[in-house]
Amino acid sequence: MSSRQHLLPRAAPAASGISSRSIALMLDRLEERSVECHSIMVVHRGHVVAEGWWAPYSADRPHLLYSLTKSFTSIAVGLAITDGLLSPDDRVVDVLPDHVPADVSEQGSRVTVHHLLSMTAGHPTDSLGEAWELEPEDLVKGFLRLPFGAAEGTRHTYDNSTTFILARMVERVTGRGLPEFLDERLFKPMGVDHAEWDRVASGAAFGFHGLHLTTEAVAAFGELLLRGGTWGDQQLVPREWVELATRRHIDCLPFEDGSDEADFSCGYGYQFWMSRHGYHGHGAFGQQCVVVPSHDLVVAVTAQGESQEVLDALWECLLPGVGHGAGVQDDEVLAARLRRLSLPPVPGSADPERSAGARLDASAEESALPGGTAVTVDPTDGGWLVRFESLFDIEVGHNEWWESSPLGRPVVAAGAWQGDTFVADLYVITTPHRVRLVIDTGAGTATALWSTLPLTGPDMRLHVRSPLMTRPDVA
Repeated sequence: MSSRQHLLPRAAPAASGISSRSIALMLDRLEERSVECHSIMVVHRGHVVAEGWWAPYSADRPHLLYSLTKSFTSIAVGLAITDGLLSPDDRVVDVLPDHVPADVSEQGSRVTVHHLLSMTAGHPTDSLGEAWELEPEDLVKGFLRLPFGAAEGTRHTYDNSTTFILARMVERVTGRGLPEFLDERLFKPMGVDHAEWDRVASGAAFGFHGLHLTTEAVAAFGELLLRGGTWGDQQLVPREWVELATRRHIDCLPFEDGSDEADFSCGYGYQFWMSRHGYHGHGAFGQQCVVVPSHDLVVAVTAQGESQEVLDALWECLLPGVGHGAGVQDDEVLAARLRRLSLPPVPGSADPERSAGARLDASAEESALPGGTAVTVDPTDGGWLVRFESLFDIEVGHNEWWESSPLGRPVVAAGAWQGDTFVADLYVITTPHRVRLVIDTGAGTATALWSTLPLTGPDMRLHVRSPLMTRPDVA
């Protein structure tokens, strides 16, 4: 349980009119489908009725939201428009004239705030990598230099560059950095004092990615939207903007791989996805803020998995239980289950007298550290100290999670000996990702592989450094 003051009131499921059995069925479904959840919070009628964190993730730890960040940038745009500093019809070339290439096309000169918000500028694919490759120091200029494949306003293409540009436009017209602007206008009035932002090399916030918030802060954001921008007795965001941002502006094209992504085919708003029920903000690997006005329901999820699996479980297991409260005993069973949630630590023995050393094989795409790096494992009281040559050291527990911050950001780790092999899971705990270290003492080799590759590059050093200053690799 978080030591911070709660942002939202609590209530038992039965008292709020929601079945605890339906919440349990949702958890069952996620386990059956092997969805690796890190946290979940269910808010009904304005009260948190269920909350849980899979250890080593915890309530007070901010978690990387990936593209769920975009929905917060949308709110920043709405606040700038409310202040009369920006309008949906404002053109990029007018707000950011110093970022316009000399040979900007006619269509590039027509791209507006509306086109950016709805991702209908006209590029055929996500322009991020190609635009940054064209202009490594100026993504806005790279975006405007790229050829367009469809008329503006006619076709939705998921495009990270659009949100980056929106962030820069907000900063230009307000004279504030995006994090500072949202701190003043949104987070501090809500009581959120721990918003963290990853940044590009210039120091600017990505805007399309990189916001870290606790699960409760994400749920509180959803509740703010559900209440039309009202927080307590304050109208933090105009109701008109919330309604405009969270309604469908454009149809979505089917996924090119043919996958059945039902809740990503319902249309797109202003940096929000429409769903089969309500709408949601979405980030890679399963970061979700789901708002269902028809059921007075908000669900926040952090995870390393597939978002559609989570949404299917919400609709098929949780939603039928809304309005059908079960008994107090069922509530107690659910609460006990939520308290016990945990990701499994590495099985095996402690072998407390044993040390090991090897060199990293980095031939796999998922390798987190440079090839040839010397790795040593030495026993300590109840665990191990793992040294990665001159890079950093990490403390690893046995049957418990140990935390260290080798370059500023925390890593939580547990490991064990399995015969002649030492295995440890290194959770980059402010993100969805972890690294599995395997040392084969017989072969004298080691691997350190990501469970899922972070979208901003594989080098683990980037992801444990504070503050994080990175951007996708460009030529």
